[in-house]
Amino acid sequence: MVNPQAIEVRRELVAIYEVSKTLASSLDIAKTFREAMNYLVHAFDWRRAFVLLPEPGASLRGLCAVGMTREEQQRLHYQSGEGIVGRVFANGIQLMVPDVRSEPLFLNRTRGLDHLPDVPVSMLFTPISAERRIVGLLVIDCINPNEHRSFSNDLQLLKMVATLMGQALLLHRHVSDVHVSLQDEVRRMRKVLKPARQIEHVVGVSKPMQAVFDQVHKVAPARTTVLLRGESGTGKEVIARAVHNLSPRKNQAFVRVNCAALTESLLESELFGHEKGAFTGAQGQRKGRFELSHGGTLFLDEIGDISAAFQAKLLRVLQEREFERVGGSTVVKVDVRLILATNRNLERMVQAGEFRADLYYRINVVSIQLPPLRERREDIPVMAQHFLDKFNAENARNTQISPAAMRVLASCYWPGNVRELENCIERTATMAHGDVIVDFDFPCQGNHCLTQVLHHMDRVDAVNPQRLADIPVLEVPMNPLPAGNPAPPTAVAGDAAPDDAALGDDAAAIDDDEPLPAGDGKPEGERERLIWAMERCGWVQAKAARLLKISPRQMGYALQKYAIEVRKF
Repeated sequence: MVNPQAIEVRRELVAIYEVSKTLASSLDIAKTFREAMNYLVHAFDWRRAFVLLPEPGASLRGLCAVGMTREEQQRLHYQSGEGIVGRVFANGIQLMVPDVRSEPLFLNRTRGLDHLPDVPVSMLFTPISAERRIVGLLVIDCINPNEHRSFSNDLQLLKMVATLMGQALLLHRHVSDVHVSLQDEVRRMRKVLKPARQIEHVVGVSKPMQAVFDQVHKVAPARTTVLLRGESGTGKEVIARAVHNLSPRKNQAFVRVNCAALTESLLESELFGHEKGAFTGAQGQRKGRFELSHGGTLFLDEIGDISAAFQAKLLRVLQEREFERVGGSTVVKVDVRLILATNRNLERMVQAGEFRADLYYRINVVSIQLPPLRERREDIPVMAQHFLDKFNAENARNTQISPAAMRVLASCYWPGNVRELENCIERTATMAHGDVIVDFDFPCQGNHCLTQVLHHMDRVDAVNPQRLADIPVLEVPMNPLPAGNPAPPTAVAGDAAPDDAALGDDAAAIDDDEPLPAGDGKPEGERERLIWAMERCGWVQAKAARLLKISPRQMGYALQKYAIEVRKF
C-alpha cells in the first residue's frame, strides 16, 4: 500500500533538487528565481509567488514574480514595517495567513484579490537570509476554499528554498563586487598605462618612438603646420605620410618635394608653377606642387637648404596661402596643409643669418623630433626582422638571422639610422653564404664597412686611401650609462684602460673641472672639444688625447664626466 506521507516527502525532495539545480545554472538571479518559483507554483498548486529585495532607504521592491502581470509587479513596493510584508521582513519571522481578507494589515497593493471576490486566499511569507541577516523575502499565495488546509509542509519547503536563494544571492553579490573591483582596477590602470600606439609602415616599440606616435596622433586631425626634425635616415617622410593618412585630408593628394635637389629657379617653378613663355622651354602653363596638393598635404623635405631669396617667397605663401605662377600676375589661392622636414640646426642658422627668423617662427608651429636609431636600440631587432621579411618576400628567399648577428646589429652606432640599417640587411642577406645570416657575414666584421670609410676618411692614409685595415672597429656599450652613474670607460684599440689603483692626479684633474686645452680652432665648450677630437681621430681615445694634449687617462674620465658614447662602426 502506498504511503501518502512518503509520496509527499519524495515530491519535496524532487522540488529541492530542481530548485537547487535551477539556482546554480546562472548568476542571473532574477532569471533563476523566476524559473524556480515557476516550478514550485505548478508542482504544489500555488497561485502566485514573488521575491522582494531591500533597497537603500529601508524599502522593499519586487525582484521577480510568477502569476502576475507587469503592472502588478510594478506595484510590489513596500517600506520596512509597512503592511504584512513590511512587518515580516522587519521581524525576520516566517508567517502563514489562512485568509488575507480577514487580516487588517494586508494592503492588497497588487489588486490581485479583486478577481476573486468570494474565494479565501492564503499567503505564506518566508524571509530569505544569508550570513545571519535578512536579505530578501519570498511570498506565495494559494486558494484555500475550506480554510482547513495545513501549510506546515509548505512552510518547511519554503524555508529550505529560501536558504538556497540566500546562498545564490550571496554568491551573486560577491561576484558583482569582484566584477566592479576589477572594472575599477582596469580603469585605473588605463589611466596609468597608456596603450602602445602604432603607425602603419612604422616600426617602433621603444619609449622615444611611442612619444613620437603620440604626437602624430594628436597633431594629425588639425590643420597645423608640422616641422619634422632629425638626422638623415630617421624616417621623416614616413612620419609625414602617417600624419597625412591620419588626418581628414587622407583621401586627398600627398605631394612631396625635396628642396635640396633643385636649384632656386627650378624650385620656384616646381612649387608655384609657371605660365607659357615664362622662360625658355615653357611651352605651356604648368601647375605647381602647391596647386596639385590643393585640399591635401604638401611635404617639403630639406627645408633648411633653400636659399635666402626663396625663403622670402615661401614666407608669403605660408602666411597668405596665395601666390603667383612664375611669369604670371594672377593670384592663386590654395588650401594646403604643410609638413616640413630638415636635418639641420635651424636655430644656429637663424643666429648665423642663414635662415630667416620670421620663416622659422612660421614653420616651427608643432615640432616633432625623430630620435636617431642609436637612441632606440630596442627597436633594432624588430626593424631588422621587418626588413629581412621584406627582402625575403621580394626575392623569394627564406633567409633568417642568427642571435649572434642580431647582437652585432644592436651594438652598431648607425650614423645613417633606419636607411642604413635597411641597406645593411639587404646587402648582407644578398651576400650571405647560407640561409642564416651569422655575425661574420656583416662587412664591418672584416673592416669592409662603407660607413666606416665615410666617417673615418680623415684617418685614412693620404697616400693609400683604399687601405681600410687602419680603420678599427670600435666598441659601444649595449646600454649606455647615464651621466649620473659613471663607470670605467670601455677599453678601445690602442688605449690604456684606467683602473682603480691608477687614478692619481689625472682623475683629480677631471674631478676638479680643470678645463681642457682650447685654441687652435677647437670649439669653446669642453664637451664640444671632446666630441670634436674624438671625431677627428676616428673615436680612438689615445689619439684624441694626444690631439687635446692630455693623457689617455684624463681622456677616459672626461668621456665619463660628459656621458659621451664611444661610437662603433
